[in-house]
Amino acid sequence: MQEQSSATPRLAWTENGHACSALWRSEAGMPAPKRVVIADDRLAADTAYRYACEGTAMLWRGDFQNARQLLQALKRRIERRPKKAARPPGSMTEAFHLHRQAQSQRARTLAMLLLPLEADYRIPLRRAPDVRQACEEAYGAGKEASVVSLREVLGLIGAHEWRKNGVEIPALGGRIHPHYGVFSPVRGEYIELVAQAPLPSKALAFDIGTGSGVLAAVLARRGVARVVATDQDSRALACARENIERLGFAGQIELLQADLFPAGRAPLVVCNPPWVPARPGAPIESAIYDPDSRMLRGFLAGLAEHLETDGEGWLILSDFAERLGLRSRDALPAWIGDAGLKVIGKIDTRPKHGKASDSSDPLHAARAGEVTSLWRLARR
Repeated sequence: MQEQSSATPRLAWTENGHACSALWRSEAGMPAPKRVVIADDRLAADTAYRYACEGTAMLWRGDFQNARQLLQALKRRIERRPKKAARPPGSMTEAFHLHRQAQSQRARTLAMLLLPLEADYRIPLRRAPDVRQACEEAYGAGKEASVVSLREVLGLIGAHEWRKNGVEIPALGGRIHPHYGVFSPVRGEYIELVAQAPLPSKALAFDIGTGSGVLAAVLARRGVARVVATDQDSRALACARENIERLGFAGQIELLQADLFPAGRAPLVVCNPPWVPARPGAPIESAIYDPDSRMLRGFLAGLAEHLETDGEGWLILSDFAERLGLRSRDALPAWIGDAGLKVIGKIDTRPKHGKASDSSDPLHAARAGEVTSLWRLARR
């Protein structure tokens, strides 16, 4: 059963003959399940899998580590599930949509195993880890008891470890510490492009959609005297501020909450927009998926009026969308021309991440040929 409002979604269930209710949490934006059963260590994996496939959530009252094992058992059953007989995808576009559909279904199924959280984010289960700091980093200060999927809790723990340990960035000679919900700069090829491209000026640069602050920090380390970095997401700005202060660039980099550009013009304007023109399945995917290439097109459309006369705009973009058939090869050059811009140079590199060489990936053909480019743009 579900009680829900747009402001405070809640989960309702019956336990020991009593009506119960708690705040529902889902960073993926999933609605609270309509059917809930109470589950513990006696629940068989096959029964749990049947519940999950039916859309019945299981609120766990047993041992935390046993819940983790049950989640792994659910994953194995999803992987072993017989595939319906169907023709192979006729195109990379179809393969992409089928892949995302399968990912979405898998996520919904695995999200059916739920954990209770007390108001201070303690998990009231045997052998449960202390997740209070990880939850506070994602949700803010706790105020009341809540319910969340075990899968999300494990994601919070993983994100907390990333934030604590950071990601080594050779171009910085240091680490970037990504916050929960902020894209982690694990793909280093686009960072190296910004680290190596010839600077048109060291006076001022704009970094549009700064995220973790990694590109703003690279520009500052290269000697750019002042960098104005923007983002519309408050989590990203908090993350960038922390990274910039830790790296010692607070005196060079100004952070602003804005959708795309700050006021004024600069001799260098940099943007690394989401690369895939598709709808995010969850808010956390907005750094990867951008419906109708909104940010890319907005950056190009507004670039000329924010560039100084001899300035350059650096667009960092993969051709993954073109290889998937989600954007035509002619679209980007056309948008550049329509915006009153011209291409004065282009630097290409090949991705080095693991998926590029994973032949079992359904999108392997597109990933294997992918090229990431830094487009040097100027006013016509």
